Amino acid sequence: MLADMHTSLPEFDMPGDEQVHLAAESFRLLADPTRIKVLWALLQGESSVACLAELAGAAPTAVSQHLAKLRLAGLVKGRREGTFVYYSAANNHVRTLLAQALFHADHIDRDIPSEHAAAQALPHRPTGT
Repeated sequence: MLADMHTSLPEFDMPGDEQVHLAAESFRLLADPTRIKVLWALLQGESSVACLAELAGAAPTAVSQHLAKLRLAGLVKGRREGTFVYYSAANNHVRTLLAQALFHADHIDRDIPSEHAAAQALPHRPTGT
């Protein structure tokens, strides 16, 4: 069987079903341009819904709904100060995940060979975006 070929490798490791489902859920939540913009902004520092809405070019109510979903997924966290909530990226894993996704998109868009991937840590930022 073909599976035997893989499992006979000493370093072979297959993730468990729950881990795969949680990863897929994270990717599903990231499959939205507004959420990617919001997360990228939060990687630059803590922010309010109003500021994030302006940066993402979206309505504050929509950004608030996106943040609620991202918070439930453990991708962002909130800190209450009086009547305001300030959001930030949950941890450095979020930075790595998003940077890699944007870097991948950047290389597809600009047709850069993958061997250059190790030479750069973050995607380029086109002017005007």
